[in-house]
Amino acid sequence: MKRIKYIILFSAITLISGCDFLDIDESTGATKESVFESVERSKSFLTYVYSFLPSDFNAVDGTSRSCATDDAEYVRNTSSIRVMNDGTWSKLNPVDDQWSNFYMAIRAANQFLESYNEVALEFYLYKQNPSYEDVKIQFVNYKYEARFLRAFYHFELAKRYGDIPLVTKVLTEAEANAVSRTSFQDVIQFIADECDTVAKYLPVSYLLMPGQETGRATKGAAMALKTRALLYAASELHNPDHDLNKWKVAAKSALALIDSSEIKGWYSLPANNFDYNVLASKELILESREARSNYFEKANFPIGYEGGNTGICPSQNLVDAFEMSKASGGGAFSWDNPVHRAAPYTNRDQRLARTVLVDGVLFRGVAVQSFIGGKNGYPVREATKTGYYLRKFLVEAVNLAPANTTTADHFWPIFRYADILLSYAEAMNEAFPSGPQYTDGTYTRSAEWALNKVRSRALISEVSGLNQDDFRQKVRNERRVELAFEDHRFWDIRRWKIGDLTKIIYGTKIEQTSSGKVYTPGQVVSNRVWNDRMYLYPISANENFINPNLGQNPDW
Repeated sequence: MKRIKYIILFSAITLISGCDFLDIDESTGATKESVFESVERSKSFLTYVYSFLPSDFNAVDGTSRSCATDDAEYVRNTSSIRVMNDGTWSKLNPVDDQWSNFYMAIRAANQFLESYNEVALEFYLYKQNPSYEDVKIQFVNYKYEARFLRAFYHFELAKRYGDIPLVTKVLTEAEANAVSRTSFQDVIQFIADECDTVAKYLPVSYLLMPGQETGRATKGAAMALKTRALLYAASELHNPDHDLNKWKVAAKSALALIDSSEIKGWYSLPANNFDYNVLASKELILESREARSNYFEKANFPIGYEGGNTGICPSQNLVDAFEMSKASGGGAFSWDNPVHRAAPYTNRDQRLARTVLVDGVLFRGVAVQSFIGGKNGYPVREATKTGYYLRKFLVEAVNLAPANTTTADHFWPIFRYADILLSYAEAMNEAFPSGPQYTDGTYTRSAEWALNKVRSRALISEVSGLNQDDFRQKVRNERRVELAFEDHRFWDIRRWKIGDLTKIIYGTKIEQTSSGKVYTPGQVVSNRVWNDRMYLYPISANENFINPNLGQNPDW
């Protein structure tokens, strides 16, 4: 498989030496024509547009947005993630401020779309290039990829800031400094419409395309982006009047992708397979590809393992959300149950072991000792604050020994099939208050069916007969455990408007005694500040200074 992100800097340097991709003109010595009349250079420019695809690998000052949720605590107090948790972030001190970054990406996409021309193909034809027909197929696809990326970057901005400027052309400096914001709902409609258009032309898989350049925008990716955008638009933060039609539209969008997968085989849930760092997974719809590295392992291997620095400490809140296995009788885990408490990490939903390193589990061939006095526990400096360490996304085979350091590929799942199934389950349950068993001639699969499809792979008990309220809690919990550390919880808290319920972060005290381990849950690790203004990001004071027309989000 060819990878499209690894040559970004090289492409930028060789394409326009000493110049900015976004300011191509005669004064730079490299005109638009000189770039876009070459197939290779056009492709390199599009690669640059792809380079803005986000991940949450150490995305906020060395850690993840999950550490600004009730799923985790960051081990160090010096990271700016603390500012999100103690309520001191502001328009003067913004955190995870992506305004300029994603508008740069949008400008690049617009530049590509405005400058794209078929002269480059004529050049190929003139040269009687033997690969002309293959190149033509790829080249014609580029404009639809660029439109998908432009829509995606608008969504990344809208989920952070709400109302944002909708920019569909290359703006002059004067225009950019005077642009006004478009309503969130109108931005979402633009995204949905763009996805509908490009999905008609994008391939189902690049394995069927010349060059087999996987990692690019597909038909499924466009349908997944539309589904996510509509799901957010239907949620309470952006749908305070609870318009049921918005939920129906979101459900219908998800169902189209589900039917294509269940009937045509586009995507599936591989049995007992939760490794999202494998490109061959039939579940991956779109991913952000990272260069080979070990920085995520350095940041998150437990302290006490060579090269480890702890980093993300999963919370007891999250660990408790994983249910008991179906084989053990199923149901919620409870510390009040003496059987559960005696061996709290056995007979659990198998996703727990793939998400969190718990005390006693083998990691790199050695048992984790997060109990007090253990080699990975208090009072070791920078030992876990919660009793737990991160497992998900770590490549265990990476060696951090100075004399034999190794690296590995990392892939961030932007869209995967389980997410679409859970989006459908949620949207159907909200759209049809009669219950999650509802189906009709249009909505031919029930919310219950979609949720159980995800739960069945995890070998936990299927749900049946729940009312709307109880099912809502089930699907929200399922999103939490299935999509843990995939940058969903942070946004789910906001769109569901449950921030005030997520302030207290708990850990588990573990003691080694002569008669065995003693677990004391409910240790308060932090009690965070929540203010409802945090449902949206502030627009930075600098952006407001440059363009007063932007205004500001409520209470910032």
